[in-house]
Amino acid sequence: MTKRSLFASLLLLSSAMVSPAALAQTDEPRPATETPPADDAATAQQDDVDVSIPGGADQEIVVTGRYVPNAVRATPEVVSVLSSADIARTGEGDISGSLQRVTGLSVVGGGFVYVRGLGDRYSLALLNGSPLPSPEPLKRVVPLDIFPTNVIDSTLVQKSYSVNFPGEFGGGVINLTTKASPRESFLTFSGGIGWDSETTNQLGYTYYGSDTDWTGFDDGTRDIPPLLKTAMDSGKPILEGADFTAEDLEAMEMQLVNAPTTLLQQNNHMPINWSAGLTGGTTIQLSDGELGIIATAGISNKWRTRDTLQQSSLNDDLSGTPQSDFQRVITDNRIVVNGLLGFGLELGDHKFRWTNLYIRDTLKQARLGLGRNQNQPNRDVMQQDTAWYERQLINSQLVAELDFDPLKIDLRGGYANSQREAPYERSFTYVRSNLSTDLDPVGDKFVNDLGGNKGDATIAFSDLNEDLWSGGVDLSYELAPRITATVGYAYSDTHRTSVRRAFQFRAQNLPIAVQQLRPDYLLSDASIQLYDIVLLETSAQDGTAAFDAKLRTNAGYGQLQAEIIPGLNINAGVRYEDAKQTVAPVDLFGTGSSVFVPTNLNNDYWLPAVTLTWEVAPDMQIRANGSKTIARPQFRELVAQVYQDPESNRLYRGNPSLNDSELWNAELRYEWYFDRDQRFTAAAFYKSIDNPIEAYTSASDNLVTTSYANAPKATLYGAEVEVQKYFSLDTISDAPFWQSRRLVLIGNYTYTQSELKVQDGDTTIINGVTRPANVFFFDGAPLTGQSDHLVNFQIGLEDTDSLSQQTLLFTYASPRVTSRGPSGQPDIKEEPGISLDFVARQGVMLSGKEIELKFEARNLTGRTYKELQKSGDNVIYFNRYKLGRLFSLSASVKF
Repeated sequence: MTKRSLFASLLLLSSAMVSPAALAQTDEPRPATETPPADDAATAQQDDVDVSIPGGADQEIVVTGRYVPNAVRATPEVVSVLSSADIARTGEGDISGSLQRVTGLSVVGGGFVYVRGLGDRYSLALLNGSPLPSPEPLKRVVPLDIFPTNVIDSTLVQKSYSVNFPGEFGGGVINLTTKASPRESFLTFSGGIGWDSETTNQLGYTYYGSDTDWTGFDDGTRDIPPLLKTAMDSGKPILEGADFTAEDLEAMEMQLVNAPTTLLQQNNHMPINWSAGLTGGTTIQLSDGELGIIATAGISNKWRTRDTLQQSSLNDDLSGTPQSDFQRVITDNRIVVNGLLGFGLELGDHKFRWTNLYIRDTLKQARLGLGRNQNQPNRDVMQQDTAWYERQLINSQLVAELDFDPLKIDLRGGYANSQREAPYERSFTYVRSNLSTDLDPVGDKFVNDLGGNKGDATIAFSDLNEDLWSGGVDLSYELAPRITATVGYAYSDTHRTSVRRAFQFRAQNLPIAVQQLRPDYLLSDASIQLYDIVLLETSAQDGTAAFDAKLRTNAGYGQLQAEIIPGLNINAGVRYEDAKQTVAPVDLFGTGSSVFVPTNLNNDYWLPAVTLTWEVAPDMQIRANGSKTIARPQFRELVAQVYQDPESNRLYRGNPSLNDSELWNAELRYEWYFDRDQRFTAAAFYKSIDNPIEAYTSASDNLVTTSYANAPKATLYGAEVEVQKYFSLDTISDAPFWQSRRLVLIGNYTYTQSELKVQDGDTTIINGVTRPANVFFFDGAPLTGQSDHLVNFQIGLEDTDSLSQQTLLFTYASPRVTSRGPSGQPDIKEEPGISLDFVARQGVMLSGKEIELKFEARNLTGRTYKELQKSGDNVIYFNRYKLGRLFSLSASVKF
C-alpha cells in the first residue's frame, strides 16, 4: 500500500467514526471489519504515519495521522460487526441465525434478537440507518429471520448508547446494511436442497390451498368472497336479523365452502427443502464519477413438522392430571421471496444511494391435535386447523453523504410498508364421548354437531397494514484535528391498522350421520342447504376486533467526539426525543362506544450518553459508558383484543394501561487487539429499569392467556468475554495443503443476572384498574427472556489463499422465562439447550467459472425444544417437541 492510498484510507475511516451507523454503510463490497491486504500486515501495528508532500522549493507539507487497522476498535462506542465473510462462515440462511453467534445476543422464536438478556422490546433494528416497520401483530420490532443473508452485506451491533440513535435503545441497536454497489460487473446463480430428519420423507399434514402456493403467492383461492366482503364493509355485525336475512347468510356460507382450504391431508413423505437465487451488479463510469447498480432475487421453500406436547394446569403446585393435555402435529411450509435493487452514485467526494428491498415471507400451516380437557375428562377432543399467513415488507431509502471538508452532511429519507394477511384461518373440533352405545350411539366415533358441545367450526380473516415514513439529517464539523461536533434531527411516523373478523358455523339437531362427515363435506353446499347451518360473526363488538395505532417521534441531538489528551477520547452528547403514541379500538359496528379506552402516551425525554475510551497501550484500550434510554410498549400490547399466535398456539391479550420504561445503563470494557483480526475483550454491564413491561399468564378452564403489565422496577447486570484467535498451520507439515491454512478459534461467553423489584404497596394498572403488583410479579424473579449463560464457540480450518472453510459451531443458552406463571404458579420457562452445527465451504474452478459449494449440518445433537413449568417433581409442558437434524447442500456459480 502506498503512503497516498494509506492516507486516503485514513480519511475514510475517520469519516466513518463520526457516526457508528455510517461505519456499517460502506459502499465497498469489502466488509467494514476487513483489514488491509496481507502484504501490509507488517505495518498493522504502526501508530503514527507521516505523509510528506512537496510544496515547492522551500516548503513541505507534513500530515500526521494514526493508522488503526481494526475499524471496530476505531469506533467511539462498543460495537460488534458481522461482515459478509463472518456471515458466510456461519452458513446461515437468514441474518438472525448469524446474529446468535455475536457476544451477548440470543435469538428467540420468530427471529427476535435478545441483547444481554433483555427481550426484543429493548432491541432496535435499523436498515441502512433507517427504522423498519414490523409485519408481526404481536410486535413493533421486525423479526430478523425474514432477512435472507443474500441481501445483507454486513451487520453492526452497538451495545453502548450514543445519541445519534433513537432513544428506544435498551439493550442495543442492530443496523443491517444491504449490499452496496459493486466495483466490477458480476452475475451469480445459486441453488440448494435440504433435508430435515423430523420432516423430510416423514409423516406430516398439509392441505391443497391454491395452485401457486409453492411460490408464496395465492392465486385468488383465498380472496374474501364478494358477498362476505360486502357484508364486512357494511359496518354491521354479520348476524341474522334486521340487517341480514337467513338467505343472505346462506349465500355467504355457500361462497365460503372453499374445500381446498378446508380438507387436511396426511402426507407420509414430506418434500425436501430447496432454494434458488440470482445476484448481479455492474458499474458505469461517468465523466465525473461512477454509477453502481446491484440487484438480487431469491426464493426458498422449506418444510418443518413438529410433534408437540401442549399442556396446562390450574393447580398452584402443578400436581395431578393436567387441565388440558394435547399432542399436536404441526406442519409448516415456509416460502420466502426476496428482491433488492440498489443504485449508488459517486460524484467526487459526494455519495448518493437509492436502495429498494422487497421481502415476502409466507407460512402455510396445518395442525392436527388430539387430547383431553379435565372439564370433561373422559372425552377425546380432536382439533384440525389450517392457516395461511402472508408477511410482506417493502422498503425504499434515499441517502446522500456530502463531503465539504471539514463539513460533512448526511441526509436520509425512507418509506417502508409492512403487511400481514391471514385469510381463511379455519378450525374444526370433533369430539369422541367414549360412552357406551346405550348412552351414546356414536360414543366410539369422532363427531361434530356444530353446536358447541360436541364440536364446532370457525373461520377468521385478519389483515394488518403498517406504513412508516422516516427522515433525518446529520451535520458534522471538524473543529480541530481529532475534535468533531455533530448535530442532527430525526423524524419517524408509524401508522398501523389491524382488523380480525371471526365467524362460527352453527347448527341444531344435525343428523348423526352428518356429524361424522369430514370437514369439507360437513360444510358442503348440500349440508348448508339441507340442515340450516348458519354463519354467525363472533368478532368482539366491544371495540377490540380492530385497532388503529400511531407513533410519531421528533428528535434532535448534539454530540462531541474529541481526543482530550493523547490516548484519551470522549464521545458525549444528549438527545431530546418527543413521542406521541396512540392506540385506539376501531368501532367496526357503529356501537358508539367501547369498554376499552384509547391509549394516548405523550412523553418527551432528555437522553444523555457519554463514552470514554482510554488507549492504555498501542494495542489495548478501556471503554466506560453511561447513558439513559427508554422502551415503549408495542402496539399490540396496548390492545385488549385476543389474538392466537400460530407459533406457540397461545392466546394473547393486550393492556391499554401500559407505560414507557426508562433505563439507566453503565458499562466498563477492556479490549486487546493483539494481532491482525484477533482480539480479546471483557466487559461488565449494569442496567436499572423503571416500569419494565413483563408478560404474565392467566389460566381458566382450558384457556391459557398471556398479557402484559408494568412491573415496578428491575435491575440487570452481568459480564461477557470474547476471544478471536488464528493459528498458522504451516509448521505441521511441508505439504502444500498446510502452507496456506490456519486454525480459527472464536468464542464468547455472557453471564447475566436480573431481578424484579416488587415491594409491599407497589401497584400496577391492568385495563385501567390499579392492582397490587405482587399479584402478578414475584420479588427477585428474573426478567422474561433472560438466560443466565450464553455460550458461542467456533472452531474452523480455512485456507488464506482460496475459498476452503470447515467450521464447527457450538451454541448454548441456559433456561429463560418466557412468561410469568398464572397466579401462584411457577414461571413458564424455555430450555433452548445446546446446538451443534457444521458448515463447510469450498471453492472450485470448473470450465473457467468460479463455483462455491456449501454443506451444512445443523442441530447435530438432535435436541428437544422445551417450554415448561416445574414445581418440585411436577412438570407441565407448554410446548415440547423434537427438533430435526438439518442437512443441506448448495452451490453458486459466478460469471
